[in-house]
Amino acid sequence: MRECVNDLEKNGHLVRIKEEVDPNLEMAAIHLRVHEAGGPAIYFEKVKGSRFPAVSNLFGTMERSRFIFRDTLETVKKLVALKAAPTAFLKNPFRYADLLFSALNALPRKSSINNLTSTISISDLPQIKCWEHDGGAFITLPQVYTEDIDKPGVRQSNLGMYRIQLSGNEYVQDKEIGLHYQLHRGIGVHQTKANAKGQPLKVSIFVGGPPSHSFAAVMPLPEGLSELAFAGVLGARRFRYAIVDGYVVSCDADFVITGEIYPNENKPEGPFGDHLGYYSLKHDFPLMHVKNVYHRKDAIYPFTVVGRPPQEDSIFGKLIHEITGSMIPASIPGLHEVNAVDASGVHPLLLAFGSERYTPYIKERKPQELLTIANHILGFNQMSLAKYVIIAAKEDNYGLRTTDIPAFFKHILERVDWTRDLHFQTHTTIDTLDYSGTGINSGSKVVIAAAREKKRELGTLLPADFSLPDGFSNPKVAMPGVVVIEVRSSEFEVQKLEDILLRTPNSELRTKFPLIVLTDESEFSSRTLNNFLWVTFTRSNPSHDIYGVDSFTEHKHWGCRGSLIIDARIKPHHAPALEKNPEVEKRVDAILKNENFTNYNTP
Repeated sequence: MRECVNDLEKNGHLVRIKEEVDPNLEMAAIHLRVHEAGGPAIYFEKVKGSRFPAVSNLFGTMERSRFIFRDTLETVKKLVALKAAPTAFLKNPFRYADLLFSALNALPRKSSINNLTSTISISDLPQIKCWEHDGGAFITLPQVYTEDIDKPGVRQSNLGMYRIQLSGNEYVQDKEIGLHYQLHRGIGVHQTKANAKGQPLKVSIFVGGPPSHSFAAVMPLPEGLSELAFAGVLGARRFRYAIVDGYVVSCDADFVITGEIYPNENKPEGPFGDHLGYYSLKHDFPLMHVKNVYHRKDAIYPFTVVGRPPQEDSIFGKLIHEITGSMIPASIPGLHEVNAVDASGVHPLLLAFGSERYTPYIKERKPQELLTIANHILGFNQMSLAKYVIIAAKEDNYGLRTTDIPAFFKHILERVDWTRDLHFQTHTTIDTLDYSGTGINSGSKVVIAAAREKKRELGTLLPADFSLPDGFSNPKVAMPGVVVIEVRSSEFEVQKLEDILLRTPNSELRTKFPLIVLTDESEFSSRTLNNFLWVTFTRSNPSHDIYGVDSFTEHKHWGCRGSLIIDARIKPHHAPALEKNPEVEKRVDAILKNENFTNYNTP
């Protein structure tokens, strides 16, 4: 980490904050200000209450992330492409000859040299609290290492990034910390096996070290493919580890925390300001009993801040897509591309293109193979957390990309048939961090699949004969074919709106605006594309919040003959949205002014 910081500073990618800064909200507020402006990495020389410096925004831009991995990124892309199409090696073996040397770095190396010789307490670490209502201080860039109790050893290990709560709630200071993860993740599989044997799970938490280690911890690798191997290839250096008191420690990390999770022992964790832009609330999660906390002599504490996207973790997603883009189509037959939309919180909305090649002799084209592809998507790795999957036939527009979101929505809305193109999954699991459902991990999904010729022109101006019932107001056109309507009434009766639209069958609204979104503030929701995506897809649960004009149910299939209506208002059971603290923002203004960072003052 020290080498990385020096390299970034030498090449103009890092600035220093020399003034002492409070880890309680101030450091996060500075990070957010600089990141939002597309600024450099930030090195905090003096952290109040800790003797360790800290660094953030390391991966804050794609330019900087590519710079950090400039010597290995193309090699890693080539390796991934080769895994997607292994026969390419046989066709041109000389093109891939250099990969043999890189592959040697994939082998973890047990080392007798351990730089982590000093021990401290959890409270000696920078106690960084990012959002006002967070439950305490958290580690936000951890690498959590566990092993399979049935197949011990580094080759069957898991290295994942799961948030760690250091303080607050019911945790005994310096002796207990909280881990937040889902049981289907690698660490959850390991814990389930340990629980079944009635044995504690040994856990090692690495913080810092080479940037390739942090990136490997977030990389969605297939089952059986080691994150340590990926870290070695991306970092051009074998992952070095040692065994200390029975625990695996990373010899290159800046900090290592070791401890155990006992079967069925949980404590409340959270709240925590999360990547959907809301607080994930307090819930019982596994408790880790701390054994030791180690650090290296020149340790630097890296952290990030998550919140409403785009944030620094958005760059992780983009870099992952850049590296693995060739893998997903190779793994799902007929899939051309997929985009987990960052502005909507990633998991709530996926856009995809697939091939529609079934029964070409049928006169009327309709989604068939697209539905098979959508089901593959919902069973593939982290994409299984998707809530809305919108998929179109590539044959209808070969030049369109899923990353061109306005054009993609226009393409879909010009072609979609709400009587047949909606396919729901109810009473299913969704992202733990998504509170639009009826309980933790509980919600629904919908696939919207469109394959046909263009069937309508989309409206860009509200029709002259448009009227709204009481309680509905301030309509705005968010994009062609989409109207956002404000609903302030405490008693929501969507039937009133459906009745109005049903009684005006010749209205342009019915024919040119196939999608209506109901929100608490229509001006905010329609002001930008990112606002529209965030509000619409993070605040709605498909099975409960999708309505339609002239709706029907036929043989368990639900559809509508008029406009689709999504209720994207904040519901009583939703988690609160993240908001900045005005007093902290004023203090940050003063700090940045003292440091002569005038580019990052409050606008």
